[in-house]
Amino acid sequence: MKVHEYQGKEILKKFNVPVPAGKVAFSTEEAVRAAQELGGGVWVVKAQIHAGGRGKGGGVKVAKSLDEVRQRASEILGMNLVTHQTGPEGKIVKRLLIEQGISIDRELYVGITLDRATSRNVVMASTEGGMEIESVAAATPEKILKEPVDRSVGFQPYQARALAFGLGLAGDAFKNCVKFLTALSAAYERMDCSLAEINPLVITTDGAVLALDAKINFDDNALERHPELAAMRDLDEEDPLEVEASRSNLNYIKLDGNVGCMVNGAGLAMGTMDIIKLAGGQPANFLDVGGGASAETVEAGFKIILADPHVQAVLINIFGGIVRCDRVATGVVEAARKVRVAVPVVVRLAGTNAELAQDILRNSGLNFLVAGSLKEAAEKVTQAIRH
Repeated sequence: MKVHEYQGKEILKKFNVPVPAGKVAFSTEEAVRAAQELGGGVWVVKAQIHAGGRGKGGGVKVAKSLDEVRQRASEILGMNLVTHQTGPEGKIVKRLLIEQGISIDRELYVGITLDRATSRNVVMASTEGGMEIESVAAATPEKILKEPVDRSVGFQPYQARALAFGLGLAGDAFKNCVKFLTALSAAYERMDCSLAEINPLVITTDGAVLALDAKINFDDNALERHPELAAMRDLDEEDPLEVEASRSNLNYIKLDGNVGCMVNGAGLAMGTMDIIKLAGGQPANFLDVGGGASAETVEAGFKIILADPHVQAVLINIFGGIVRCDRVATGVVEAARKVRVAVPVVVRLAGTNAELAQDILRNSGLNFLVAGSLKEAAEKVTQAIRH
């Protein structure tokens, strides 16, 4: 789950992570009022979307008067902001963050995420703040400092000091950076984050250390422990099909292909997508209907897959372990009768009562293409698209 920058900063403040003073605004007048309440003579007007690179796309602008705040806010609100993370379609800006201007001495980078190669969280820091960290990793990987976190003891003070030293900090800036890293690590752990990225982390002219930006993502599997985060979800920023899938407790991720996939089990779903590509096709989605696939979940899955206009054929691949294949086949037939299916549907069922399930599909009166193996299913679905 992703949240907006201003929401991420609200969470960080609760863990004593220093952030600039700021207020959210949903209209031009709210933006001007926020600037008045913040005080000072310089403000930053920042578009709030779930994507990075907002500054390069024209979504972050400095204002040096209230009239300029009004002008900048009117320019950004409602704009279709295109960045390297939104894709060419962009995203419509519906809210702003108004922040006090900061006297910046240096811009750095700090991030925490899971290193899947070592199965440990890793705290990263770099002197190349304000740049895309992917570009830094590709061009100058030696400029990214890393401290892996041992889950049995947590992020240690000596690790925070090592990173601060590596960034070339001294005096108050060094001490404040150590405190910042320690507080950020605590927020990451306590809130079950999957990513905490501060880019840039700024050192002010008086040695303060602040999170000028904040990209905070949460582990969906841990959201039950944090019910307060539900109110922070912005459905306008999420893919409509993925939102609909979440309401039906389906694991769905939209992709760019033309073969709709409905599978039970995440591992089997990934294997199915691999086989489709091997057969020359392109998966249109990842959809895991769960181990206990029922008529209701299959129907919901059908609706979501077919709502994607790029889908030209559907492959259903179910392993009947927890649930019997004949029950799944009955559910597929019922769902296909309720949902108007205008594309070829290939079904491969394996496991308990698989032969009975194939008979149900063949005798349904519906135009299913039944496959006996996953390889055969992938070949049939790609051939169906070509013809």
